[in-house]
Amino acid sequence: MFGIKYLKFQPTQYVIRYRRGRIVKEGPGLAFYFVNRTTSIDVIPLSSTESPFMFEQITADYQPVTIQGQVIFRIVDPKKIAQLLNFTLNPRGNGYISDDPQKLPSRITNIARVLTKQYFETLKLKDTLKSTEALSQKLNAEITENPEVSSLGVEILGLSILAVKPNAETARALEAESREQILKQADDAIYERRNASIEQERRIKENELNTEIAVENKKKQIRETQMEAEQLIQEKQNELKIAQMHAEITLEEDRKQLVETKVANSRSEADAKAYELSAVLKAMQGVDNNVITSLANLGMQPDKLIAMAFQQIAGKAEKIGQLNISPDLLQQLMDKKQSDG
Repeated sequence: MFGIKYLKFQPTQYVIRYRRGRIVKEGPGLAFYFVNRTTSIDVIPLSSTESPFMFEQITADYQPVTIQGQVIFRIVDPKKIAQLLNFTLNPRGNGYISDDPQKLPSRITNIARVLTKQYFETLKLKDTLKSTEALSQKLNAEITENPEVSSLGVEILGLSILAVKPNAETARALEAESREQILKQADDAIYERRNASIEQERRIKENELNTEIAVENKKKQIRETQMEAEQLIQEKQNELKIAQMHAEITLEEDRKQLVETKVANSRSEADAKAYELSAVLKAMQGVDNNVITSLANLGMQPDKLIAMAFQQIAGKAEKIGQLNISPDLLQQLMDKKQSDG
């Protein structure tokens, strides 16, 4: 009635009330009555706004990539942005008379897009795909200090890059390259494992061969030691044989010398006996045979004397008529013969 209305706003809304072009009231969370014909109201949201974005960029090696992310901002200077953008409510109070409030997130994302383009123009595709975190930090620093953002009276609370993706064909090519690289690494791992196994087998065989060589060397040393011992024994045996031969030769020489000495002694004894006999014979020349026989019989045993007496009797048997010999004499001679035998 009479065009009078009542409006109540939230604490996160900054309200500027104009009457006939002049500010009559402003502040967050206001409530008042007003007349539509003479009043205009600007409502600037103070809460933070999340603005997701997705756009394409070209890398330094001319590869298209799609960037997904979001920027979070809030208005910190309502009067400044109210002068640049139209935040005036419609007469019904349920919306804006302009689409400027909806354009604000686009302006912020466009600023982020320009900064991203400058960054991506210096990087190649593979480096771009690996630089999500570095890109987020760089864009945060640059968009916070951007003069266009400051001129809007907006504060950037954060900018996040959620994903950087190449197009489908490039992604398949990268996947193929990565897959081939992984397969190559798998082949290299198999090769290294086989090579390690071969190397291990070679070491085992080398150790076995070294062991066999060591055993053969030990056997050779044992054989050489045995041969040296046998040679030493043979030399000792030869030396012993030579010593025995020398001893036998020496013994034979000693025997020969002894025989020669005996022969010489026998010869000397014979010479002495011959000389003695010669002297005796020379002394007995001219002596009667009976005297010589008597001298020879001196010291002889009785049985020998009896035998000689029988011999002399036998020589003169033609002159003897009869000879009596007692049995006792014969028995004594026989007993003496048996005892001597």
